[in-house]
Amino acid sequence: PPPTAPPAPAGQPATPVAGDATGWSMEERLYNQVWGMFEDLARTAAAYRSAVDFADSRREKELDQVLSDPRARIGGQGDAARDAAHDKYARLVDQATQALDRDLAQLTAEAEVVEPALPPAYAGWDSPVWHGYRVPMELPMALRIGDLQLPEAPQLRIPMLVRLPLERGFWIDSAGSGSSDGAFGDDHELRHLAMTTAVAHAARLLAAHPAGEFTVHVIDPAGAAAQPLAPLVRAGVLAGPPAVGAAGVADVLGRLTQRVDLVQMAVRGGAADSLPPGFDTSQQLLVVNDFPHGFDDRAVTQLRYLADEGPTFGVHLMLVADREDASAYGPLLDPLWRSLLRITPVPDDHLADPWVGHAWTYEPSLVPPGSQVLGQVLAQVAEARRTWRP
Repeated sequence: PPPTAPPAPAGQPATPVAGDATGWSMEERLYNQVWGMFEDLARTAAAYRSAVDFADSRREKELDQVLSDPRARIGGQGDAARDAAHDKYARLVDQATQALDRDLAQLTAEAEVVEPALPPAYAGWDSPVWHGYRVPMELPMALRIGDLQLPEAPQLRIPMLVRLPLERGFWIDSAGSGSSDGAFGDDHELRHLAMTTAVAHAARLLAAHPAGEFTVHVIDPAGAAAQPLAPLVRAGVLAGPPAVGAAGVADVLGRLTQRVDLVQMAVRGGAADSLPPGFDTSQQLLVVNDFPHGFDDRAVTQLRYLADEGPTFGVHLMLVADREDASAYGPLLDPLWRSLLRITPVPDDHLADPWVGHAWTYEPSLVPPGSQVLGQVLAQVAEARRTWRP
């Protein structure tokens, strides 16, 4: 049974408890609780914005009535009416602010008990839970890829969880416009940070899967991402060395395209057990740096095919790219960009919630500077892969 909060004193809100949402397991209850917090914050902010908009429109209406009445210009009637309109506006906004502060205090208290209780797949890289990490025996429900926040509550961060297995790939936007505050103007620095973000997400995906059930391929045509990729390469958790040059691009794309074709034919033919002996049935992730550098027309067509058909048959994309670099292809690549979930290497307010459509600021989940946790986790993943037998 889910944990229950102790009875609250009369007139006081209930004390929040981690895992008190519905669900068959603690993991599912925490997942539902995080989504509940996400929805609660969206609706709380919507109520506040609606109340302020109403107060503003009411004040404007009353001021317009004062200005349109010639009698109000005589004596001090106009000034008194304007003061009354401003007073009403201030009272309404104050009431809305009090309600917002009350709801935010309750959500903040809930976040303070939920965050420490999250399992590794849901936890930030700075969580102590990673220091006790063990390679899981089962796939978790979801994976954390960052945090979400609204301007009304910059201190309150909601974990952004995506369900597993992945239903769509990721596009990590390395464009300069990715920074909402313009703090990152260096194109090279943004590209480096975008690839660092990709590595953190790929490592988390590896850590979330049981041994032998997730494989990562990397295409780095110009070899420009050697430094960000170092943790993955050093740990030996990649399917092979990062592919470089046009030949490397063609080789990796050809093998993954053939894999999707084989699985697709087997599944649609009702003969999933007829795959070749020794066929790797693990989920596959292809990380592509600096797209479309090193891609010819055939390679672009194969990548689009993987984006469309891959997720259904166990092949997923993580594209690190600036859309402007692919502008020569015009609308040809529009379906590709739409098929991927766009995330940014720096905070940016481009994600909308499914309830009221607020613009949420997304911030990626990155390893804290100087932390050794990524290397420690990848070392355990590598050791589990070495001792694993299919």
